[in-house]
Amino acid sequence: MTFDQNHSALHSEALELLRKLTGNPKAIFHEGQFEAIEALVAERRRALVIQRTGWGKSAVYFIAALLMRRRGAGPALIVSPLLALMRDQVEAASRAGVRAAMVNSSNVTEWEEIRSALEAGGLDVLLIGPERLNNPAFRTEWLPSIQARMGLLVIDEAHCISDWGHDFRPDYRRIRHLIAELPASVPVLATTATANQRVVQDVAEQLNVHGGGEQTPDFSQEVFILRGPLSRDSLRLGVLQLKHSSERVAWLVEHLGTLEGSGIIYALTVSAAEDTAAALREAGYEVLAYTGKTDPDERLEVESALKDNRVKALVATSALGMGFDKPDLGFVVHLGAPSSAVAYYQQVGRAGRGAINADVLLLPGSEDTEIWEYFATASMPTEENTTQLLNALAESTAAGQTLSVPALETRIDVRRSSIDLLLKVLAVEGAVERADRGWVSTGQPWVYDQARYDRVAATRQQEQQAMLDYEHTDVCRMVFLARELDDMSAQPCGQCDVCAGPWYSQTTSEQAAQIAQNNLKRVGVVIEPRGMWPTGLDRLNISENGKPVKGKIPPALRAEAGRSVARLSDLGWGNRLREVFITDAAGVAVDGPVPADLGRAAVKVLGEWDWPERPAAVISIPSPTRPQLADSLARGLGAVGKLKDLGSVQPVAPSEHFGGNSVFRCAGVFHFFEIPQEVEEFLRENPVSVLLVTDVVDSRWTFTVVARQLLQAGASTVLPFALASTH
Repeated sequence: MTFDQNHSALHSEALELLRKLTGNPKAIFHEGQFEAIEALVAERRRALVIQRTGWGKSAVYFIAALLMRRRGAGPALIVSPLLALMRDQVEAASRAGVRAAMVNSSNVTEWEEIRSALEAGGLDVLLIGPERLNNPAFRTEWLPSIQARMGLLVIDEAHCISDWGHDFRPDYRRIRHLIAELPASVPVLATTATANQRVVQDVAEQLNVHGGGEQTPDFSQEVFILRGPLSRDSLRLGVLQLKHSSERVAWLVEHLGTLEGSGIIYALTVSAAEDTAAALREAGYEVLAYTGKTDPDERLEVESALKDNRVKALVATSALGMGFDKPDLGFVVHLGAPSSAVAYYQQVGRAGRGAINADVLLLPGSEDTEIWEYFATASMPTEENTTQLLNALAESTAAGQTLSVPALETRIDVRRSSIDLLLKVLAVEGAVERADRGWVSTGQPWVYDQARYDRVAATRQQEQQAMLDYEHTDVCRMVFLARELDDMSAQPCGQCDVCAGPWYSQTTSEQAAQIAQNNLKRVGVVIEPRGMWPTGLDRLNISENGKPVKGKIPPALRAEAGRSVARLSDLGWGNRLREVFITDAAGVAVDGPVPADLGRAAVKVLGEWDWPERPAAVISIPSPTRPQLADSLARGLGAVGKLKDLGSVQPVAPSEHFGGNSVFRCAGVFHFFEIPQEVEEFLRENPVSVLLVTDVVDSRWTFTVVARQLLQAGASTVLPFALASTH
């Protein structure tokens, strides 16, 4: 057949599959869809498709997968970042007659059945998370067989490959190695809705690596890039500036019911999501919280509740992001702004799909920039941390040992979350690798790329500024977002609040304000007592009476559940606490007596505390950064409660481990404090309940260790209290 005949035959075959996939006998391809399919199936190209959410990227790879199968190729492998996304894709594929399965941590019991179906040719599509590529068992037992018969490789949400992307994930970098090992005859498709030109270039370069040992056809030398317009006519955008968090929650209390359909309310922190959900439920709305703390099984139920319109909204963190698919989502509201306009576009893209119109409103917060800075700092590996980790692994590997993450915690003073991130980055770059029972050094030379991380940090700063600019722009908001994604074709939408004026109410009733105030002004966060010593204290020479300190902390030597006024990340009192816990221009903590309003809030917490035994005495833990604040809080509470003032516990040696991970923090305070002799004498004669006070609680190890010492000295119970908590 001629080229035109081949083209026409492939189009007819693909159109038949499209109509089966959509269930619409009159469906036709969107502009670019068939061209992408043709590039993959007829030309075996490597392709990058950047199209807005709802355009139909999944239709491209499902149809291409089936067409490749009809031509004798093996199943398609789809790398997808989220369980929610995989579940939706498997369901969509099954409805269209595509035999699809997923392999991830949620369905371990089904793996053998799936593997058997794969070996027998009974699957058209296999979906995996990127972390599978770093799993030793999967790499050795699954991947060789998959690679040998793979008909198509798909990388969904491909912006995750690029460290310039708003949601870079180290595990995604492994895909580059997988691509390089593929024969040139295996087509590769990367898809995303959120990529500016920098990300496009980075992803295209990674797609265009070859090393499968097969001659590369001329047509695949250049990546096929299909980039469509990213503006969304179905979204009506707006920004409402409200000064205080209570005003933002009050706006929702007043106006959530006026938003059409059901939707998502995004918050920047777990505590903000939980606080907002509580306020809205008190106002009578059916809402649920969805955060990183939500149990995996519960997440599925919560997602279903929104999809089935059994709730008005989910109040969610970014844990509900890529992959959540509800075609009739009616609105997206943000309490606080994401750190980039690109990330914002990705989240609001959940709404207004197909023929559905949706309202999108941003309620920025004064605390947004602080939260951005915290997450940016936490996600960036430092040279010091990386060097510590590499040295520890090199030493253990030379001794023929592997190190688990808990074992690494006892050797390097780095938080577990940072260790996990460092291991992913170093594994992708070949310096370490995962073994059956831990991690080992590969011995390959590795140099910390300071220039690269500086460039990424500078890019993040630019993105944050762009988000602030979006909040105050006089340009059509859809045009602004599209241009941030380097789509210069966007035209004014005519319906956002810049083009047509505010479409949302800018006022709230006194009743709504009162509900918000009552909820956010509630004080008192429980500080759960620790019940176990961290593993590895013996490696840091922590012992007592010649015996290692390990295992359970005896109940008789544990603190009771304590209290703080609020978390620093809370919407209500958290804002006030952040004003107190500030640093000056030189980074030095600003200190002073506890402000009167926070003192009253602390007294209220004590008044509502259902303690097992009322405290009769108070003792403080000196703060290394805000001694006046901690001391005045303890003395004030003692005076109000008419408690015996026991002064403060005394530091006896400089702490070697301030900050860092749990093991080092515990070790740093274990022998750091002593109970003054006069306090011990008092407690021996008067075994009373003691209120243990400090300014801020983070790891809880100081409270744990000092409470244990007080109980050993004779206290009947110990009640920890902090002005603020970090978690």
